[in-house]
Amino acid sequence: MRVVVMGGGVVGVTTAYQLLRDGHEVVLIERQPEVASETSFGNAGMIAPGHSFAWSSPRAPLILLKSLVLPNQALRFRPSADPRLWSWSLLFLAQCTAERAARNTRAKHRIAAYSQSVLKETLAAEAISYDRNTAGILYFYRTEQSLSRGAAHMQILAECGQQMSVLDRAGVIALEPALASGPAIAGGIHCPTDETGDCRLFTRALAEICRARGAEIRTSTAIERITVEGDRVKGVATSAGTVQGDAYVLALGCESPRLARPIGLNLPVYPVKGYALTIPVGNHRAPPRVGAIDEDNLVAVTPFGDRVRVTATAEIAGYDTSHRPADFAHMKNVMRGLYPDGADYERAEMWAGLRPMTPSNLPILGPSKVRNLFLNTGHGHIGWTMSHGTARITADLIGGREAAIPLAA
Repeated sequence: MRVVVMGGGVVGVTTAYQLLRDGHEVVLIERQPEVASETSFGNAGMIAPGHSFAWSSPRAPLILLKSLVLPNQALRFRPSADPRLWSWSLLFLAQCTAERAARNTRAKHRIAAYSQSVLKETLAAEAISYDRNTAGILYFYRTEQSLSRGAAHMQILAECGQQMSVLDRAGVIALEPALASGPAIAGGIHCPTDETGDCRLFTRALAEICRARGAEIRTSTAIERITVEGDRVKGVATSAGTVQGDAYVLALGCESPRLARPIGLNLPVYPVKGYALTIPVGNHRAPPRVGAIDEDNLVAVTPFGDRVRVTATAEIAGYDTSHRPADFAHMKNVMRGLYPDGADYERAEMWAGLRPMTPSNLPILGPSKVRNLFLNTGHGHIGWTMSHGTARITADLIGGREAAIPLAA
């Protein structure tokens, strides 16, 4: 079967790979000159089932309200005249009950854990270098009160089978000595099966494997519209002509609603902006060695060999990816305080990108009402974590097989 995959981020490329494994002919279309040039370019780099919590939680509405007047909130809301912002926000708020947050978190963790198992299968079959680190991820807290709340909060993931251990300050320092000279840390939670790695490097290496095995990867090709005839997709109109196939996969992240709307699909995906710093280690003596999240500030720190990636902030502010140095000041200060001799902070590279979020934080996955169009989009803040599993599920569905995990959620 000839399958057209729309989107060259980690979700699209992993989908192309899984389809190739099943013997399909694959065409992948990406508007940028290279794959992994947008959301997959500068993410936190964490494969983190241990951080599968749904953002739409009972705490979220108050945090969003505070963000209108207080700086440095981890989750921010920036009002605009965009009607899609308001309709999406109402759907998001509807998911912020304790019952729905728990249900969504369990479903999210199930996808994430399955996805990590698929990643391991891929790595057993392919030689890919991407600064992988399998030392786990440390979620640390600065006060005994926040540690106690965090440990209680983590129980929902423990009930889902997530491995974890609660550490006191000495345990945190033993795991990550670079934190010894920073501010007081009460303790943390270590998820030893979580891991990290550079999503951009992985995605581009996997794309080259796909290309070598016969996939047609069309970069610098903008998708203009999906053409439907009857109840089937007839083709995809692009800046370089029409591309046709037997089946189609929509994996365009934040751009998915724009293409889906004219063919009668209303996808509740809206961009949530994230900020990232990539900092060279240079000659500094105490860089981070383990991926970590400062849970009191929601700043993530990921070592990538001779670089460190620092990420923070979720800003609901439309499709704008512009940024200025002030946007990164808080996260840089947090990082510098934690790892005073950890990196060359004056050489930090700034980046901002858009996470394709759904109100429930769960991806939109499976067949659509257009018979030969399959959806694999809306992965939010852990697209790198969930991409391998949703790619395998998409390939299974296209091949007429049952998905490995239930898709009701």
